[in-house]
Amino acid sequence: MRSSIFGNLESQQLPPGFALQNGKMLRVQLPHEVLAKQGSMVAFQGKMDFDYEGGGLGKLFKKAVTGEGASLMRVRGEGLLYLADNADDIHLFYLENEGITVNGRNLLAFQPQLTWDIQRVQGAGIAAGGLFNTTVTGTGWVAVTTHGTPVLLDAARMPTYADGQSAVCWSTGLHVGVNRTVKVGALIGRGSGEAMQLAFSGQGFVLVQASEGAPVVTQS
Repeated sequence: MRSSIFGNLESQQLPPGFALQNGKMLRVQLPHEVLAKQGSMVAFQGKMDFDYEGGGLGKLFKKAVTGEGASLMRVRGEGLLYLADNADDIHLFYLENEGITVNGRNLLAFQPQLTWDIQRVQGAGIAAGGLFNTTVTGTGWVAVTTHGTPVLLDAARMPTYADGQSAVCWSTGLHVGVNRTVKVGALIGRGSGEAMQLAFSGQGFVLVQASEGAPVVTQS
């Protein structure tokens, strides 16, 4: 896997398509299609069509039940497409027959030949809220956003934990579970501890943003 966050994106060795116009704006070169977060288009040059992308009945049902997954649009045409999301920082990943798991709210765009699905974090039921994430696999470009400058954690060095809303994306090869805090204070707001974190172990990375994002609504 190559990424702007790893500093190993050699543009001359990778197919065209995705590029950072700047740290907060993605430039996508068409022809070809792209799947992007609805509402993320800020400008385009050329001729393009924008259509809602549901992903099929199975994925629509998962979105409805879990609340996970950004609403997507499929963009077709020819020219240059510019995408952004609330001036958040943008990071590129180029997958080479591999996968990445992304918090649905942080998924900005990806190429249509990649396969995506919504999966539950092991050990977390629907009532946990926010512990369903989007897995993208195959070969192609993926763009994710972070609120502020993130930290890249190597889960192989030691047991790694992150707030479920702060963890932006991670290697699909990691073992992911749930760490539950037993402090009484954790049950009352966020004043003295978090009630639940994602627990990561194995070979791979975790990208963590400097924000917990919007409050998560518990599914009833």
